[in-house]
Amino acid sequence: MTGKDLIGLEYETLFSFLSDLVSENEKSKLEKVYKVYEADFVNTEDGTGIVHTAVMYGQDDFILGTKVGLPKQHLVNLEGKFIKGTGFLEGRFVKEKDMNDKPTLDVDIIKYLTDRNLFFKKENYQHSYPHCWRCHTALIYYARDSWYVKMSDPRIKKELISENKEINWEPEHIRDGRFGEWLKEIKDWAISRERYWGTPLPVWICESCKKVEVVGSIEDLKTKTKKSGNKYFIMRHGEAIDNAKHLDDPKGDPNNHLTEKGKNEIIVSAQDLKDKNIDIIISSPFLRTRETSEIVRQELDLSKKVLLVDDRLHEYNEPNISFVKQRIGEFIFEIEKIHTGKNILIISHGNPIWVLENIVGLKNDESFTENKIFQTAEVQEIQFFLFPHNENYELDLHRPYIDEVPLVCAHSTDSGQACGGNLIRTREVMDVWLDSGCMPFAQDHYPFDFAQGKTFENIELPYPADFICEAIDQTRGWFYTLHAVGILMGQGRAFKNVICLGHLLDVAGKKMSKSLGNVVDPWAMIDKYGVDTLRLWMYSVNQPGESKNFDEKTVLLLQQQVFGLLYNVLSFYELYRDRNLEKIHLTPSPLSLVRRGVGEKSNVLDQWILARLDQLIETVTKNLDSYKLLEPVRGVRDFINDLSIWYLRRSRDRIKNKDQEAKETLYFVLKTLAKVLAPFAPFAAEDIWLKLRNEDDIESVHLAEWPKMSKTVFDIFGQGNKKVLNNMQLVREIVSLGLKERQKTGIPVRQPLASLKLKVESKKLASKYNSLISDELNVKEIIFDNFIENEVELDTTITPELKQEGDYRELLRALQDMRKKFGFTPSDVVKLFFETNDEGEKLIQKFENEIKKTVLVSQIEFRENGGEEIKINDFVFKIKVEK
Repeated sequence: MTGKDLIGLEYETLFSFLSDLVSENEKSKLEKVYKVYEADFVNTEDGTGIVHTAVMYGQDDFILGTKVGLPKQHLVNLEGKFIKGTGFLEGRFVKEKDMNDKPTLDVDIIKYLTDRNLFFKKENYQHSYPHCWRCHTALIYYARDSWYVKMSDPRIKKELISENKEINWEPEHIRDGRFGEWLKEIKDWAISRERYWGTPLPVWICESCKKVEVVGSIEDLKTKTKKSGNKYFIMRHGEAIDNAKHLDDPKGDPNNHLTEKGKNEIIVSAQDLKDKNIDIIISSPFLRTRETSEIVRQELDLSKKVLLVDDRLHEYNEPNISFVKQRIGEFIFEIEKIHTGKNILIISHGNPIWVLENIVGLKNDESFTENKIFQTAEVQEIQFFLFPHNENYELDLHRPYIDEVPLVCAHSTDSGQACGGNLIRTREVMDVWLDSGCMPFAQDHYPFDFAQGKTFENIELPYPADFICEAIDQTRGWFYTLHAVGILMGQGRAFKNVICLGHLLDVAGKKMSKSLGNVVDPWAMIDKYGVDTLRLWMYSVNQPGESKNFDEKTVLLLQQQVFGLLYNVLSFYELYRDRNLEKIHLTPSPLSLVRRGVGEKSNVLDQWILARLDQLIETVTKNLDSYKLLEPVRGVRDFINDLSIWYLRRSRDRIKNKDQEAKETLYFVLKTLAKVLAPFAPFAAEDIWLKLRNEDDIESVHLAEWPKMSKTVFDIFGQGNKKVLNNMQLVREIVSLGLKERQKTGIPVRQPLASLKLKVESKKLASKYNSLISDELNVKEIIFDNFIENEVELDTTITPELKQEGDYRELLRALQDMRKKFGFTPSDVVKLFFETNDEGEKLIQKFENEIKKTVLVSQIEFRENGGEEIKINDFVFKIKVEK
């Protein structure tokens, strides 16, 4: 028998619960149950090819059940327990287990079937099912009624896909991959949630005619709210004695009568009320308001029965205005509910009227001051409806307030009359992701002008956003909701450029979780390494879209490679700083090299580091403009390494010897580097800027102009636009080869050698580059020889003269170490006292001038001194250092 032969076969059910409990409107579908149906989600690799389908407990099941017309009836409640009427299953959790975590309900079901001779076979198999990520409780799929946005509409789907093509994604593959595939298989968006907190779904259903009403604005809400038919007029009392004296009377002085002027004001204002058909006059209990209400009553020829007094209308005499809001809000809402079809005049004082005007105008505390205090005897009509409000009588559209507002159905019945039934809001709130997607419009209260309650006119929205950045999971979250709402609003894509970040994992590549105990405390890492270090690590470890395994060792390494080196350079500059030099206005092109026009005559290291700086600016600018992070940050890291390890190390003596060009170059490079570093390490960049800025500089690096490449930086050297960089790269390659040869021979760099031979003639460089090689490798001569066996060859013969110079260099290093050890500053001039043999004295005497100059020594003496003993090859020195 083939699979197709099984389709349509019927079987007897093991349990009759569905037939017994199904609702009346679903009973007609019972004839379709207990049959074999064809589906495309069956696993064909194992099993029989037949699976059980439960319409209400799985997405595929629900789709199939809807397609073939199976009845929809829940047998499990929202707590995951079987409902009443399910026999021995009733009230039991679907995944019930005992204290030993062994299933009990499953066992009871098998026993039930076995006892009735209905059990055929038992076997274990694995079946994946969702669990709560936090508490690991088993979950079940559960069909619920929901409100949807039909995203699968072909027109919407087409625009979603086409607009996505215009977005610059980083990494690029997300556009057509993870995000693009999601759009191709787009599902309708369930926008409702059965929760209490959240934006209430603005959908009301009529109790009578069952019509659905969607409220789209506060004005719309106002038109649908049940009306009392009341009209309200507010009036301030006439001028009283204390008003005339410019005094306040918050307590209600029993002798504070109206003045003659005040009485006349009231008579004039009352004329405007004669055609208003006033039914009720409600006043404050204070004398001046009661006298006002009496004059108005007489002018309108009304009975004394219309006069009412309400203590809540008294003048402001509480600790703060919130108390006034409470009593005035309570008053107006109560009056609206008590009276129907009345024209009501409210007579009160300046502050309460001001508060009332703001309450009915739906103003919050911040906008209260927009309304002015009423003049004495001033009268106005106000518009009021029962709007949803919080305890401060401020407009609040959330639950429970929105559900307390009575709305009336205005749909026409068959007779042509308005239905008039009560509108009840559906219980759901909106998916919070819908709120997130509405952000670009909600931030400007689009499509309404908040102050006027009118639609936007001739106002350009700040849309789409230029840039957005979030983790990769937001392709199903914020990225999608922003994109979807933008399309639904007819505004197109919500953003132009997006950086989609990978997740941060533990060192082993596992997701961080409290339950696994592998969560890294970010604050501890910030305290230990600094926030800029962590930020730079995130940028430089790999591409933004890739997951990042957090290894603290690599964070420490980056801190040392970037901030350790950078601050060493800064500290060295500050040690030999020349503030007078910094006051010179430097051109944005490479400093004095252009200004002095010395070009080729400038030191090659200055030429090179400025060329590298321009190269860095180009790299960082180009990549940031393309929303790339890895390349520019690694460029900054490599530049700092070049600045410290190569430029500064080779330029130390020049700076110590007050070489103006070297200092000027380093100053310019550090300040420019602070600007380049600012987007990636804002705090370190600001710190460097503040330490280097002069009085003419802008106060913050983040307000400074972004550095631009110098158009002439390469050409001023007359070598073309990459000659300097290429030559220096060649120098460093040669030096690297030479150092490897020294390492093989075991001869330290401080020991001078006679020569270095280079095999390839194409590596021949100008003398200024050769001198760098000679200094770095400590050789006397560079020779080009195509007949040597390797790329480079060192002459390792150490003559007595070379040996003596090597000993001198070792001694020099020891003396410099002693200066540091004893805490002398670089500017301290010292005296040296040596105790050694004749050969040692001869060595010192030969290099005495160099020692004095390099170590900053004023006097050298040979005598017993009890100083520190230093051994250098065959020499033994006792050395004492004094200031």
